[in-house]
Amino acid sequence: MSDLAVMFPNPGRRDFLASGALGLSGIALSSLLGRGTADAARLATDPPADYLRFAPKAKRVIYLFQSGGPPQHDLFDHKPLLEKVHGQEVPESVFQGQRLTGMTAGQSSFPVAKSLFKFSRFGQSGIELNRELLPHLGGVADEIAVIRSMHTEAINHDPAITFFQTGFQLAGRPSVGAWTSYGLGSENENLPAYVAMTSNRGGQALYDRLWGSGFLPSHHQGVRFRSGSDPVLYLGNPAGMSDSLRRQTLDHLGQLNAMRFEQVGDAEIQTRIAQYEMAYRMQTSVPELTDLSTEPEDTFRLYGEDARRPGTFAYNALMARRLSEQGVRFVQLFHRGWDTHNGLPKQLRQRCGETDQASAALLSDLKRRGLLDETLVIWGGEFGRTVYCQGDLSPNAYGRDHHPRCFSIWLAGGGIKGGTVHGKTDEYGYNIVENPVSVHDLHATLLHLMGIDHERLTFKFQGRHYRLTDVHGKVVQPILA
Repeated sequence: MSDLAVMFPNPGRRDFLASGALGLSGIALSSLLGRGTADAARLATDPPADYLRFAPKAKRVIYLFQSGGPPQHDLFDHKPLLEKVHGQEVPESVFQGQRLTGMTAGQSSFPVAKSLFKFSRFGQSGIELNRELLPHLGGVADEIAVIRSMHTEAINHDPAITFFQTGFQLAGRPSVGAWTSYGLGSENENLPAYVAMTSNRGGQALYDRLWGSGFLPSHHQGVRFRSGSDPVLYLGNPAGMSDSLRRQTLDHLGQLNAMRFEQVGDAEIQTRIAQYEMAYRMQTSVPELTDLSTEPEDTFRLYGEDARRPGTFAYNALMARRLSEQGVRFVQLFHRGWDTHNGLPKQLRQRCGETDQASAALLSDLKRRGLLDETLVIWGGEFGRTVYCQGDLSPNAYGRDHHPRCFSIWLAGGGIKGGTVHGKTDEYGYNIVENPVSVHDLHATLLHLMGIDHERLTFKFQGRHYRLTDVHGKVVQPILA
């Protein structure tokens, strides 16, 4: 009698009925285990393919999320009027009764704060950007589409970041990367379909749920790559564990889990099997991926010297290119420190110094490798900042409060019409006057570019069919190539 037969003695009536109902799926699962692929975890959880309604313009996504809320007045949405009315009160007609956050709702006055930085037009398209803080982005201006009319419903960081990542302000929903993995799967069986990386320890907290799978099967959650010599925790063999012994152990675990799946039919058992196998393959693929010694010197000149230091935004941007090049479906970089309630000029110089060169370099690097046309790149935060000053109006001390009513982001690459500006705000940069774009619209556009109809990609949970865009979302057609 085999060891497995000893561990699973003669089945009872319930076990017999369960095995009869699930035997075919067990046979299929065993076949997949024999191939050693992540397909085992998708056996019973794939959505029907009727959501793939469009020819995909992008195969992969790199999302450069700037946590804290970059100030649109100082980066992307130049407002000459502010020079004339600097220090004056924002007219009540501009506020239109908007609710303010608790940090400035009690202020006795709301003086206009002009930008201290100079703007210029870049490229053949003439997109106007901050020339002091974004000179490198200006060099690739004809590749990007700037949306100046983004808006959101949340006024505080955690619900606003959660909204951008999941389409819902409360925690618990699947992230946009998880939805993409669920809809399209992976292009590389040796790497995860979804990878997240963080940089800059200052600023708002970032939680694992922001790249989580929510109620989707858990193998769709993002895998966080950490800085340092051990990018994925517990990936290496423990002391005394040889590669052959680990392979033997995983084979036995796979057989046990397959038998258990036949009994109960729990899809998470499939996930467990697939993740064990993925971790085994990643023991070889991840060290090779994170070894930058093969990169030529001109790569580091392009991204900047910070690209040599794990944990920096520049290093993560270079890693994002390498991951995308290897077929990772969704890569997300979270860079903290954009929450400029005070000392805005100094903080903004620091954040742009950390991100501008690497962001532009990523576009140039993807383009020279023939990858930009099939890789969608997104840059932006969870909301914008107010036109009025928070605190002292002096040049070195002033800040800006949260502003969800309108702000700017940019997109580039797969399916995006470069050199484009979409949407318009009023002369104070406080309200949208043309072509508003919601978070749901951004998600719908992202999925559309990946070939997915956002209204059809759903998952049934607790009796209801959910989707990333809920009951909202329209594709932003004017920015599409």
